[in-house]
Amino acid sequence: MGLLDGKKILVTGVLMDSSIAFHVARLAQQEGAEIVLTSFGRTMKITQTIAKRLPQTPPVLELDVTDKEHLDSLSERLGEHVDRLDGVLHSIGNAPQGAFNFMEASWEEVAPAIHTSAYSLKALSVAALPLMHSGSSVVGLTFDAKFAWPVYDWMGVAKAAFESTSRYLARDLGPKGIRCNLVSAGPVRTTAAKSIPGFEAFETIWGERAPLGWDIRDPEPAARACVALLSDWFPATTGEVVHVDGGVHAIGQ
Repeated sequence: MGLLDGKKILVTGVLMDSSIAFHVARLAQQEGAEIVLTSFGRTMKITQTIAKRLPQTPPVLELDVTDKEHLDSLSERLGEHVDRLDGVLHSIGNAPQGAFNFMEASWEEVAPAIHTSAYSLKALSVAALPLMHSGSSVVGLTFDAKFAWPVYDWMGVAKAAFESTSRYLARDLGPKGIRCNLVSAGPVRTTAAKSIPGFEAFETIWGERAPLGWDIRDPEPAARACVALLSDWFPATTGEVVHVDGGVHAIGQ
């Protein structure tokens, strides 16, 4: 019997097979879950192609988390494939290039980062709520927002808002029996990471500072944590940030 046997899981953010979300989907299927993916716009065809690399090819629904019509119709469209949702993975983040220059970024460059990378956790959870039930789990991916990281700039601010949003969701979804937790992953060489100017600065530093070591090419440790939080093995855990970073978060300068 798998860890997610019989579960129905919505997974966002599968773009390439190097993404953490792809490995969450793969591991979830291996642990017995039925998966639905989301994508939108020009990336739909890419996600549909990558989905074929999973153990079973799941349906891919169109979802732009900044599009009210997409969100309003999500539960109805999901209902064509699953009768409920036991888990939702939020693996979405985006920011204009200007947002990676803290002092010079305009509000017009910052606002999309906050909307897509923070507010969307609440928007996605509300959109999925009609299919969730007591025991369901929302899991999001973050990058530790306690620090002012080099090069991360306004995306770091967005992640701080994202982590706060998760705590408020834990408060408001908890009475419905729904958990909301985050996995704070160390740097992984994904398509999203490549869009961050200067990301390579993390690559050597992280391996040097992590007590357990760190492989930026391996998304599976973070994916395993997500799968565990989507399972029934953390029934009384919510509002938490689980660090999967080789231990860097615990080590001083």
